[in-house]
Order: sequence, then C-alpha cells, then structure tokens
Amino acid sequence: MKWRILPPLAAASAMFFSACSPSEASSGHAKPIEGKTAVLLVSHGSHSKRWREQLLQIEDKVRKDILALNGATHLCSAWMEYNEPSIATRLKEIDQLGYDNVILVPLLLRVSGHSFDDIPTIIGQKYDHSAALHLKAEGIEIYKPKAKVLTTPLMDFGTLLEANLERRIRKLSKNPQEEGVVLVAYGSKPYNEEWTALMERLGKALRPRLNIEHWTHAWCGHIASYKKEPTKKAISRILAKAKTAIVIPVLVAVDEMFQFRIIGGAIKDMAEKDRIRYEPDAILPEPVFERWIVQQCQKAMQGQLSGATK
Repeated sequence: MKWRILPPLAAASAMFFSACSPSEASSGHAKPIEGKTAVLLVSHGSHSKRWREQLLQIEDKVRKDILALNGATHLCSAWMEYNEPSIATRLKEIDQLGYDNVILVPLLLRVSGHSFDDIPTIIGQKYDHSAALHLKAEGIEIYKPKAKVLTTPLMDFGTLLEANLERRIRKLSKNPQEEGVVLVAYGSKPYNEEWTALMERLGKALRPRLNIEHWTHAWCGHIASYKKEPTKKAISRILAKAKTAIVIPVLVAVDEMFQFRIIGGAIKDMAEKDRIRYEPDAILPEPVFERWIVQQCQKAMQGQLSGATK
C-alpha cells in the first residue's frame, strides 16, 4: 500500500469534529460517561518495528494513570493499518468484554484523511464511500461496536508541540543568532493549508523564545513523493541566511524511512553538511504527551471535551 497521511488549529479540528450532535455542539460539552469504560489508543501503523515499539511504550507509560481514572478499567492499543491488532479487532474484544463505552485516542499528529474519513468509517460513525472503498481494497475491516465510542481531539492541541520542539531545538542550538531552523513534517496534499499553518504557527511561537530568526519547513511524506529534494531545498534556504541549519523531524516516532533515508539522506547529500545539526529523533518519547493523553481521557469521562466525536 502507498504511505498515507500520518499521525489542531481550531478550524481544522472543527472539520474532524463535525460529527458532534447539534446539542453537544451548542452546549460545548458532552454528558459525563456512565457505565463500564475502555480506552483505546490508535496509531497509524508502520512497517518499522522501531516506530511501533515507540508507540506501544506509550500504553505502558500511561496505563497506571488511566486505570486510576474513575470508571476506566481497560486499556489497549490498535493500529489503523499495516499491523495487528487492528481497530476492528480491538473493538470486537471490547464488545466481548461487555464494555459500555470506548474512549478512542488517535495518536496522530494532524488532521488528515485518516482522522477525518478513515477512522470514523472504520468504527461506523460515518460513511464515506471513497474511504470505504479504500479500506476494503487494503483489507481494513469496518466494525461498528455495540459500545459507544468517544473520540478525543488530535494531539497538537494547545502548546504540546511547541514545548516539545523547543526542548529538542535547544539541545542542538549553540549560537542562536547564527542559526536557522528547518522543520520537516509528513505533510498532506488535501490538508496542505492546515499543515502549513501549523508549521508557521510553531515558527512564530518559538522564534522569540529561542532567539532564532530564520525558520522554514519541508514535507517528507506522500506529498513529497518520499523524496529528499524538498528537505534539501529547505536546508539550502536556511543556509543562504544563517551560518548553521538545525533540522528537526516533526514526526510522531522514529521510522528508518523518514529520519534516516529521507531526512538523513538529504543531509548526507548536502555539500555543506558541516553547517547542519541534526538528531534523527521524534516527538516521542514525550512526558508532556503522556500527561496529555491521560488528561484527554479524564476530560472525556467527565464530559468536558468540546468537539469530541461520539
């Protein structure tokens, strides 16, 4: 299968959360959850074992805190594609265990076809003909559970990404006045406006904190045909203005294809690689993200998530 959009601005989130009922949308919150509740962490899936292991580590790190929430008695993870257990597999298990509710937490970076079409179609919350055909062609099962599913917002709400990127950039920064930053993200052709706005927002927020003036971004996913050239061009733009380029992957986890072959390969091809600082890391591991997951589950159970889908 071709790689697709991975793992919020308010406008983008509004599109994803358009499945709210009118009463929920007008009140700004749902009713508190009642009954037996399970939590399902959903990731994209990957051919990279390293990537999968990083995502599975999240379950271990948040387990104690999530199961300490009043009413939450089960926690598990699922992959949207490529790997098992799939979303359908997990939802069937949850139904068999007799749960009334499922809090589904998408561990995805940005609004995309996965968050807007695929996941809601897989769990039977909406029907998108194009998405259904794609899912069928890829052997991805659609299953509408008996349990009520409440889907939390995507992970770039608030300042989570800003704090994560600030920490990682500071680790590589030596002389801010002589540096520039290249943010490399997956990207999305259908949602290019939202992805671009996110990158610009991050640069605008971090520029004064880090005292680094020059910022740009590049895509490394399907929109870039998984080519190194967009990353190389972005680095060149920074090196034309700054003495040193700091390259940061804005990717959920480490995948050899992206951090090493595409981004790392682009840097290796550069004639001025001695002017580039790069660590093939990712957003994870991130304690702030782990706390955010627990907070989202707590809000969901208390009926305090404005815009969560049911």
